[in-house]
Amino acid sequence: MSAALAPVGPLPDRVVRDPVLLAFADQVGGQDAGPVAVQGGRTQWNLGGTADPAARLIRAPSGVVAFEPAEMTVQVRAGTTLDELDAVLAPAGQRVALQGLPAEATVGGVLSVGLSGPMRLGHGPIRDTLLQARYVSAEGLLVTAGGPTVKNVTGFDLCRVLVGSYGTLGLLAEVTLRTRPRPQASVWLAGRADPADLFDRLYRPVSMLWNGAEVWLYLEGYPDDVAAQAALAESAGLSLVPGPPRFPAGRRSVPPATLRHVRLDPAHQGHFVAEMGVGVVHGEWPGASPAAADTAVVALNRQIKQLFDPYGRLNPGRDPMSVPTTRTGQP
Repeated sequence: MSAALAPVGPLPDRVVRDPVLLAFADQVGGQDAGPVAVQGGRTQWNLGGTADPAARLIRAPSGVVAFEPAEMTVQVRAGTTLDELDAVLAPAGQRVALQGLPAEATVGGVLSVGLSGPMRLGHGPIRDTLLQARYVSAEGLLVTAGGPTVKNVTGFDLCRVLVGSYGTLGLLAEVTLRTRPRPQASVWLAGRADPADLFDRLYRPVSMLWNGAEVWLYLEGYPDDVAAQAALAESAGLSLVPGPPRFPAGRRSVPPATLRHVRLDPAHQGHFVAEMGVGVVHGEWPGASPAAADTAVVALNRQIKQLFDPYGRLNPGRDPMSVPTTRTGQP
């Protein structure tokens, strides 16, 4: 595969002419402009490595460009905070599947680190939310990947490659996201319970989190359905709470099935938060060291990085492969 891959470059019909985005591309500059990094809300600033202090810091443009409620899509610039985006979508009874994340986090930052948030069990991974991405390449060119509608486009799915790349393949400038209806009712509950047993008793919970002692549960949907499921959870020992716990620093993936059979001693409680049914563990997962990354995966990742950024100037110091994962999980 190494010999077959050709250098990646923007196609002529993919070049963007938006003046705001072109101004952002000018800030990034070309290969002679040196290393550059984009800062957003800094809510995940040290995830994936520490930014090279020699890199020039810039900010992506912000603001909602277009919202199409009937099409359930929104076009938004990467520097927009989640709070600002939600304020535009809420009056139409819609939202983007980015709940449970810091309000000051930016859309581009969340996509760059691939942070799906605590509702991934019910809403799916964050990469499925991204339809189209406009980004600045290492050469300082604006490139468009994907399509602006929910209908799939042909060709290589570059959007999925950009999600979780920590800005090392391209710097996000503007994206088009899927929206979804806001639920008529929603509730968070928490308490001491057996997470595996509770998971089996409930019908499609949107989120279930566990820290070795306590379970947090999120339900949403029609009021009667939510009330019925909440009553079942309350009978298991849970009660209403304002929201989920704050995730500890660090993240790794384990096979989701392993979480069902883990029994921990009190010394490990509270040092991690695991997403039941998903397999993502935030914080210090007890009794395990970071899994060694598959050498073939590492080699492919390095090769892709070389093709997209042969100058090594985009977000230097960041490395997606530095986030611990297992072969059966996803970072």
